[in-house]
Amino acid sequence: MLYVSQIVGRPILDFRGERIAAIKDVIVRYGSEDYPPVVGLVARFRRRDFFVSGRNISKIDEKGAKLSTAKLDLTPFERREGEVLLDKDVLDNQLIDVDGKRVVRVNDVQIIDTGDRWRVTGADVSFQGFLRRLMPKGFYGNDRAVEVLDWADVGYLATDTATVTVQLKSSKDKLSRLHPVEIAQLAESLSPIHRTEVVESLDDEIAADTLEEMSTEAQARILEEMDDERAADILEEMSPDDAVDVLSELDDDRAQQLFDLMDDEEKADVAELMEFEHDTAGGLMTTEFVHVPMDLTVGETIVRLREMAETPNMIYYLYVVEREDSWKLVGLISLRSLILADPRLKLSEVMRSGFRYAHPADTAEEAAQIISEYNLLALPVVDDEGDIAGIVTVDDAMEVLLPKNLQRRLPRLFG
Repeated sequence: MLYVSQIVGRPILDFRGERIAAIKDVIVRYGSEDYPPVVGLVARFRRRDFFVSGRNISKIDEKGAKLSTAKLDLTPFERREGEVLLDKDVLDNQLIDVDGKRVVRVNDVQIIDTGDRWRVTGADVSFQGFLRRLMPKGFYGNDRAVEVLDWADVGYLATDTATVTVQLKSSKDKLSRLHPVEIAQLAESLSPIHRTEVVESLDDEIAADTLEEMSTEAQARILEEMDDERAADILEEMSPDDAVDVLSELDDDRAQQLFDLMDDEEKADVAELMEFEHDTAGGLMTTEFVHVPMDLTVGETIVRLREMAETPNMIYYLYVVEREDSWKLVGLISLRSLILADPRLKLSEVMRSGFRYAHPADTAEEAAQIISEYNLLALPVVDDEGDIAGIVTVDDAMEVLLPKNLQRRLPRLFG
């Protein structure tokens, strides 16, 4: 087992033992493996960098590398696709430790001889790893206590190298093991450009959930830097009220561009909410809710819920309307009450016909106060005709009522 800092700068010897160059960097290739293989070295000789293939290296240790051949190709080194330089690209950069749910700095990289080839197995994130690089070669051994992060738990590696995008194997799958709240918190510890790369590495649904956990300013910055089509796809997955908020934060031309790229159905939901002022109940509400006609039985309603192609992420209330083709709100029922009710009864017999609601023109604070005072999880927004236009959820209400420094500490209940 070696650390990169122990061999960078060490000599490269030919098969007779004569020094011919020095090790400038260690090259690994990323693909489908948790532990990337070392494919060769960047060698330095008289201000010229050239490639030494791992197939031509018979030995690597703290003293340097020894070649198994007398032939050398002195063609100037050029990085190939998928190749990463451990010293240049990895040391001193940040990475996301999925298992530890944290962002850490790489102070050294551990490589191990697995018999057939050397592989990257860990990132030393301890202060001892930093000291190893400062001390003279050979002074700081491998027997000191260190904290080495298993490379298989690296979900994302930040790098400032413009010529390579360092996305580790299955970074999307690894990051997706985390809750969107955790991904958002980790991403916000990175620079803006790396924050965007993290979100881009996720599938559309998880990317949308992650964005919804960030501030509107951060959402806008990320979507500004994304490809148009991908940004529009993620907007479609966001709840309509969140999509409206981020579009209002973008430059007008960019917002119109992304809006035009959205599918018609999602575009219609967003357009409907754009008509309301931001600080009103209409501007705070979402159009993601479940409505059912009052003449359905409890059993029929449960069957309908199961057969719905898409439902909101969280369903606490079902909103009961007058008829199948009507939006006129006549009552509501909690999901818990629905499940416990006699399946033969009609909704009109078990629903609550007396309920609190807001008008679209009410202030956002008034709607939020009703939710707070009556301990509601959601509040219907009803227009002058008595039609339900949307609902205000408790997490959006808390964003209105709580100081900004406390908002970020609360998990989104509907995210």
